[in-house]
Parts: sequence; structure tokens; C-alpha cells
Amino acid sequence: MDIPMDAKQIHHGKESASCPMDFILRMLMGPWTTYILYNLKTHGPQRFGELKRRVAGISAKMLTERLRTLEGASLVRRDYEATIPPKVTYSLTQRGHELDDVLGKLAEIGMRWEAEDAALRAARAAELKAAE
Repeated sequence: MDIPMDAKQIHHGKESASCPMDFILRMLMGPWTTYILYNLKTHGPQRFGELKRRVAGISAKMLTERLRTLEGASLVRRDYEATIPPKVTYSLTQRGHELDDVLGKLAEIGMRWEAEDAALRAARAAELKAAE
């Protein structure tokens, strides 16, 4: 089957069929990316320090790197106000908001699976205790 040239990509000098899933997953799979996007979706525009507190465990260097990458991908907007001290706020772009339903569904599934796994662990622990 022939693939039109506009639907092909070049990988390491070789032509291959373009995959929309590959494109978006590569964008979202970076470290901390989904946490940052979900936080901006859930809490709205935030300053750097606020976002860093909400994304527990992320370093300032990593947050800066991820925000720059997301800004470059047109998923996050960086608004700078020349006040003293300067005020920088990060928010989702329209493109970023296109992921709202996906991020919400992932969070919903994650909460459900976490509860199911906790119930399974409790049931297994009860079985082991009863078998003693």
C-alpha cells in the first residue's frame, strides 16, 4: 500500500509512515509532563512557585525544562508582566485545553484503579491472615 508523501516521516534518514499516536505520545511521555498539564487544567493559570509546590517532587530545573518544552509545543503559554518583581504566569493554550477530557479520563481511571488495587491488596491480606 502506498502512503502519500505528506503522511510520511523521516526517522534516522529512513522514510516511515507517520503515526498520530506516536506524535502525541512522544509529546506527553516526557518526565512530569502529564502532571504539569493536569495541574494547569485543574487549577488554572499558575506562577512558577505555585506550580512547583503542586507538582510534588519536581525540581526547579526539571519544571523549567518541561515548561519550555510544553511552551514550544504550543500546549502552555507563558505570560510575562514587567512588574517589580516580574510576574510570570503559566496557563494552558487552546491546544493544551484540547487534552482536558483525556487528562480528566486518565485521572478518573487512575483513581478507580488505585481503589481497586487497594481493595485487592486488603482481600489478599485477609486471605493470608485467615490461612494462618
